[in-house]
Amino acid sequence: MTAQSNNTSHSAFGLASTYLRALRMLGSEWRLAAALCCSSLAIAGVQLAEPVLFGWVVDAIAKAEPSGNLILGWAALGLFGILASVVVAVFSDRLAHRQRLLALAEAFEQAITLPLSYHAKRGSGAVVGAVLRGTDELFWLWLGAMREQITAFVAILLLVPVAITIDWRMAAILAILAICYTVLNLHVISKTHSGQMQAEQHRYGVSGRVGDVIGNVTVVQSYTRLAAEAEAVRGMTKQLLDAQYPVLTWWGILAVLQKAAASLAMVAIFAAGAILAAQGEVSIGEIVSFVALANVLIGKLDQLSSFVVRIQQAVPALDNYFALVDERASITDGPDARPLANAQGDVRYENVTFKFAESDQGVFDLTLDGKAGQTIALVGPTGSGKTTTLALLQRLRAPDEGRITIDGRDIAGVTLHSLRHAIAVVFQDAGLFNRSIGENIRVGRPQASDAEVEQAARLAQAHDFIMAKPDGYNFVIGERGASLSGGERQRLAIARAILKDAPILILDEATSALDAETEARIKRALDKLREGRTTFIIAHRLSTVTDADEILVLDGGRIIERGTFHSLVAENGLFARMVREGGFAEPSGSE
Repeated sequence: MTAQSNNTSHSAFGLASTYLRALRMLGSEWRLAAALCCSSLAIAGVQLAEPVLFGWVVDAIAKAEPSGNLILGWAALGLFGILASVVVAVFSDRLAHRQRLLALAEAFEQAITLPLSYHAKRGSGAVVGAVLRGTDELFWLWLGAMREQITAFVAILLLVPVAITIDWRMAAILAILAICYTVLNLHVISKTHSGQMQAEQHRYGVSGRVGDVIGNVTVVQSYTRLAAEAEAVRGMTKQLLDAQYPVLTWWGILAVLQKAAASLAMVAIFAAGAILAAQGEVSIGEIVSFVALANVLIGKLDQLSSFVVRIQQAVPALDNYFALVDERASITDGPDARPLANAQGDVRYENVTFKFAESDQGVFDLTLDGKAGQTIALVGPTGSGKTTTLALLQRLRAPDEGRITIDGRDIAGVTLHSLRHAIAVVFQDAGLFNRSIGENIRVGRPQASDAEVEQAARLAQAHDFIMAKPDGYNFVIGERGASLSGGERQRLAIARAILKDAPILILDEATSALDAETEARIKRALDKLREGRTTFIIAHRLSTVTDADEILVLDGGRIIERGTFHSLVAENGLFARMVREGGFAEPSGSE
C-alpha cells in the first residue's frame, strides 16, 4: 500500500471514529434517536418510491390507461413524506439542542476539576474555545445526521437495487456515479486532513491570544501595547488563512469535479435511455423514473459530500473537545476514600517530598505539626516552596514520598470534596466573580441565609462599605471585582472564608498587596477569622506573622529554621536577615 493510500485510510478512519463517537453520545436518548432513524428510513423509502410512481403515471398517460389511483397514491405518499420530514426536523432539532447543553455542562464540569497546571499549559482561551466550538460542532453533526444524512445514506443504499429492477444497464451508470463521488471524497480527505488540523491549531492559537490579551487589557492599555497586540493577532490570523486556503481550494475542486460527474451521468442516462427506448427495451416512463432517480442520487450524494466536508472541518474541534473530556485529573478519589467528618484541624506532615516533573524544584523531607487552633507561618525567599507546601495539604498535588494527616488520617484516603470542604483559603488575589457581593460571599456556603452572610461581612469589617454601595449586597462588582478597591476585595474574600467556617485556614499572602492602613484593617478581620482554627500563613510581610505559634523558614524547598519570632531573630539566621532587610522591628511583649 502506498503512503498516500495509507494516509487516506488513516484520515477516513479518524473521520469515521470521531463521527461514531459523537453519535454514541446520544445514548442517553437512544429511544428517540432510534425512532428518528426509523422515520428517516421511511422518508428514504418515500423519496425512492416517488420517482417510480412518476414513471408509472407517465406510462399510464402515454398508453391512455386510467391513472387516477396512481396519482392519488402518489399524492398520499408525498403528503406522508412531508409530515414525516416535519416531525423528524422538529424532534431532531430539540434532541440536538438538549444534547449540546448536556455536552457543554459535561465539558465545563470536567474543565473546572482539572489541575491548574492543565489550564496554565493550555490557556483559558483555548479551554473555553474547546468547550464552545466542540459543542457547536456536535450540535450540527447530530442535527445533520438525524435530519438529513441517515435518510441520504439509506436512500443511496436502496436506490441502486431499485434502479436494477427497472434496467440494470442504466443502474450501472448510477453505481459508477456513486463510486466516483466516494473516490473523490476519499482523495480530498487525504489531501486536506493534516492541513485542517494545522488550521484548527492556528484557530485555537488566535482564540488563546485574544483571551490572554482581553484578560490583561489594563496592562495592554497602560503599556501602550494596543497596536502591537493587534498586529500580533493579525499575524496569527494570516497564518490561519495560509493554512486554511489550501484546504478550501481542494474542497472547491471537489465540488467542480462532482458537478462534472453528475452532468456526465445525466447525459449518459439520457443517451442510454434513448438507445434502449428505440430498441423497445424500456418505456418512456422508465426513462423518466431513471432521470428522477438520478436527480435523487445526485442530491443525496451532494448532501453526504457536504456533510463529509463539514465533518472534516469539524474533526479537529471535536478531537479537542474529546481530549478535554478524556483528560483525567492527576489526583482523584481512591476506591476506598472516605469522607473527612468532623475535622478538628490537627495537621501533620511526615517526611513529605514532592518534586516537579523534569525539574529539581519542589519541597523535600518536610516534617511539621499544626495543632488544632495554632497558627503556623511559612516564610522564605520567592521559590522556596511555601505555596507548594500548602498545595500538598489541599491535594492540588500529591507527595512523592511521606504523608500528610489531618486528625491522624492520611489525606490520601479521604475524599477530595470533604478535604477541601474542611479548608478555607484567602488568596492574595481575592478571586471574585462578576456577580453580586452577596453571591461572592456565598461561595463559602451557598445555602447560607442573608443574616449569616451579613454576619460574616461584619466580622470581616466589610458590612459598612457594602451598604455604601448601590443596592448593597446585590451590587454587582464587575469582573474580578473591578468595581472595588483592593482592601474591599480582600475583605469580601475574608467574609467568604468566615462563612465557610472550616477548621483549617490558609492565608496565602492575603495582605501583601495592601497599603499599611488597609493592611491594619484587614489584619483585624483576619485575627477574627483565625480564632479557633488551625491557620497556615504564607507571608512576605513579616509583620503579619509576629504572633504565629510557630514560624517555618523555607529555602530551596527545605525547612531550614523553625521557632517563634523572638527565637528566630535571636538565631541571627535567614529569618533575622529578612527581618532586618524588611525593616521590621521585633514585637513587644512576651513570646
